[in-house]
Amino acid sequence: MSAVDGHHGPGPRSDDDVADWVRGLGLDGLVDIHVHFLPERVLRKVWAYFDEAEKHYGRPWPVQYRLPQSERVEALRSLAVRAFAPLVYPHKPDMAEWLNGWVREFVADVPEAVPTATLYPEQTVAKYTEDALDAGVRCFKAHVQVGAYDPRDTTLDRAWGAIADAGVPVVIHCGHGPLRGEHTGIGVFDEVLRRHPRLVTVLAHAGMPEYDDALALVRRYPNVHLDTTMVGVPFTEDFMPLPGDWPSRLVDIADRVVLGTDFPNIPYSYSTQLRAVAGWAEGDPRLGEPFLRAVLHDTPSRLLRLG
Repeated sequence: MSAVDGHHGPGPRSDDDVADWVRGLGLDGLVDIHVHFLPERVLRKVWAYFDEAEKHYGRPWPVQYRLPQSERVEALRSLAVRAFAPLVYPHKPDMAEWLNGWVREFVADVPEAVPTATLYPEQTVAKYTEDALDAGVRCFKAHVQVGAYDPRDTTLDRAWGAIADAGVPVVIHCGHGPLRGEHTGIGVFDEVLRRHPRLVTVLAHAGMPEYDDALALVRRYPNVHLDTTMVGVPFTEDFMPLPGDWPSRLVDIADRVVLGTDFPNIPYSYSTQLRAVAGWAEGDPRLGEPFLRAVLHDTPSRLLRLG
């Protein structure tokens, strides 16, 4: 885990430098709201998809942390990740509740893992969503692109309402990146927020590539946030670049940006994402280290209700 990835500028030079860099910011660790742990047979299928990335995306996507589960947990610990949300997501009916049971068992064995759950538009969704909330789940994942469902589906209304009432964040992949889906688009999810304006939402990948629309949503709804997952890194800048004035656009929403990485499925080192965020902090004098501490720790800690 020592690849330098052509380091220039602020942030940790490599994964080996992350822990010291985090301590240098006065933090006891990172809080990552967008990490994936899945049942082994599901994860194998995900990795097989990325192995054919040139067919899907027109570019290779070598999974950087293709390790056994226990080693992936240890990798996060070595990267000074003190807490993370292990996100699961279904791609078909009758899968979400099973995934919720699996992640409940995973969390029981990993102290750093925050209890999470997922959902899918099906007749049982309201019941298992409310059961998950009753069991103490502190984060949901919704993946509109992979699930290929409409988040406005009325089957989901009671579930969205329960999550909103509980104040539990939903990390939602609803943007068009890296591939447009039938129901992706920030405007589509805006219609959900019109019905549930108090829903605590984290727009995965900062709504990539609809960055302007995502920022508008953050300003329109006080409980909407952006996560940093794959945002501003060289891999993504190649085909879904940020606006040139991105740091200045974050100044008035600096407390609504949270660390996310997509570990372990990223095609570069973990430190690469941290360098991107550090670059934004340096890119506007109104951000700086207070912004870094908020993104990397304080805001995700608040959302996940960490002690």
